[in-house]
Amino acid sequence: MCGIVGIVGKGPVNQDIYDALTVLQHRGQDAAGIMTIDNGMFHLRKENGLVRDVFRTRHMKRLTGNVGIGHVRYPTAGSSSSAEAQPFYVNSPFGIAFAHNGNLTNAHELQAEVFSIARRHINTTSDSELLLNIFAHALQNAAGFEVKPEEIFSAVETVHTKIRGAYAVVAAIIGNGMVAFRDPFGIRPLVLGKRQSEHGDEYMVASESVALDSVGFTFVRDVAPGEAVYVNEKGELFTKQCAKNPSCNPCIFEFVYFARPDSFIDGISVYASRVNMGRKLGEKIAREWADLDIDVVIPIPETSMDVALQIAVTLDKPYRQGFVKNRYIGRTFIMPGQTQRRKSVRRKLNAISSEFKGKNVLLVDDSIVRGTTSEQIIEMARESGANKVYFASAAPEIRFPNVYGIDMPSANELIAYGREIEQICECIKADGLIFQNIDDLVDAVREENSAITRFETSVFDGNYITGDVNQEYLESIDKSRGEKIKSPVIQEELSNLEMHNMGTH
Repeated sequence: MCGIVGIVGKGPVNQDIYDALTVLQHRGQDAAGIMTIDNGMFHLRKENGLVRDVFRTRHMKRLTGNVGIGHVRYPTAGSSSSAEAQPFYVNSPFGIAFAHNGNLTNAHELQAEVFSIARRHINTTSDSELLLNIFAHALQNAAGFEVKPEEIFSAVETVHTKIRGAYAVVAAIIGNGMVAFRDPFGIRPLVLGKRQSEHGDEYMVASESVALDSVGFTFVRDVAPGEAVYVNEKGELFTKQCAKNPSCNPCIFEFVYFARPDSFIDGISVYASRVNMGRKLGEKIAREWADLDIDVVIPIPETSMDVALQIAVTLDKPYRQGFVKNRYIGRTFIMPGQTQRRKSVRRKLNAISSEFKGKNVLLVDDSIVRGTTSEQIIEMARESGANKVYFASAAPEIRFPNVYGIDMPSANELIAYGREIEQICECIKADGLIFQNIDDLVDAVREENSAITRFETSVFDGNYITGDVNQEYLESIDKSRGEKIKSPVIQEELSNLEMHNMGTH
């Protein structure tokens, strides 16, 4: 999962892009980058690390110009090398800088086409660089000496016909301006904002509306699935639907835990959707666990806090904070086995023993992936004196890998794969385990925008919305992922996915 931002302003955009990236940090903590355009030249700074660590005053001073894009990365394809940090750029045609959130499902077959037909060379294993070169080649074929809006849109139309998967893209073209577009299924989010300055209109695109808020841009609307947005250097806005039969199918995990609660995505308040999830799950608990004597409801920080509070309200039970998260822990670098992961969990989370002692506790989390973290947290609750420890997940059982931009473990590593709820409960050593129903989860999010009829829910039901994912493809990415996690740094990042709810949300 990644975060992207792009701005066409009337003055320097470096600080606004930096500030926007800091509030999108939850979408990727592996690497960050900013590229600006000034006097027909690119200015780039990108490196592994958090936004606050990648950019120093000396870097910001070099990022001059009124047009720029930014990116924060959590790697889902390729490696964690700093060379694969974004933005990427090519010099032909015109000079294009490029940032991407998502994952292409036909990247392998496109690699041969890019070389044999376009005669372009890919320097990394990133599908984002591949996508950049496909767009650049399409623009080269469509455009004349000067780029016109209709030529931009023609290039995006070509991209839509060639690539499959999930993608939200922002690009900056030297001498022209900013281009942004979204996949025809609307899986990955993208929003458009506007700000009026004394010199005219400024435009911004970003992964979440909260990025607009942070720098004083007014939310205009979501970029529609399949739509392209072009803003030239004068600040003139052009838009066009560039896909045939587009449909809006947002990734439901954006609402479960990826997006910030103060964001709106496709007309849906992330916070309100989580409150609805809590109400739905609370009603299920009341029906199915009426005989259980639950004394207190405790969230596992911090994405699940809104869900847990609403469960407590629905059950008429006390809501308490039982865990404290260490917000300042750094990398632990090498985590080769379960013992090291266990220590990492302990460093990130500590129990308030007085909230557990002698009580029947209902722990609430947003989801269960591997289950190792859930097991350790339940163990911490017991060590703190809990009498009974029940566990509730705001998401259904995760039984299938994600192929649309979330670096989720392969099916064999998912605790729910091939197991019934009773077996999962035994694995994590809970006294009771309950999951949200998938229909209830969809309804909880859809309550905020009834116009959306379908969400991307493949990790729960195995129905991949792009229609091109089969067992052979899943096995190929599983093999690729197995090779990638030999790196100790990647091993830590994968462990962090299981501990996502102790991250930066």
